[in-house]
Amino acid sequence: MLRGVLGKTFRLVGYTIQYGCIAHCAFEYVGGVVMCSGPSMEPTIQNSDIVFAENLSRHFYGIQRGDIVIAKSPSDPKSNICKRVIGLEGDKILTTSPSDFFKSHSYVPMGHVWLEGDNLQNSTDSRYYGPIPYGLIRGRIFFKIWPLSEFGFLPDSPNGHRFSDD
Repeated sequence: MLRGVLGKTFRLVGYTIQYGCIAHCAFEYVGGVVMCSGPSMEPTIQNSDIVFAENLSRHFYGIQRGDIVIAKSPSDPKSNICKRVIGLEGDKILTTSPSDFFKSHSYVPMGHVWLEGDNLQNSTDSRYYGPIPYGLIRGRIFFKIWPLSEFGFLPDSPNGHRFSDD
């Protein structure tokens, strides 16, 4: 009897570890569901919207200008940020101060991206902390799950004039 109980227990532990490893790989390399908080991406993503983030693009350097990404915050590594990619390595970016009074240009160095929120007046982004290393990107958001009234692919940036492919 003890042998049967031990056998079932070890099988259960083995299946738990196996499925845990599968789940870890799925969330780390394929993608997962994310709840976005804060006003920086309004009107595209509202506070408490639930979205799907895929992680394959970051592994294959498939991130492009205009993509919305989840990245580790450069100022607080314990938290994630949700921002739009405005510039890729080598791009020249027109930067403005929050008051829109001072304008200057910044270059995105190799291995970095320039991120900004869609709500430019209420976003802490690369205008504040500079370009971020590509390695901090965790995934690319492309699909909104909640609220159901907005279920579907995300719209283009309301600030489309901020970047171009030339």
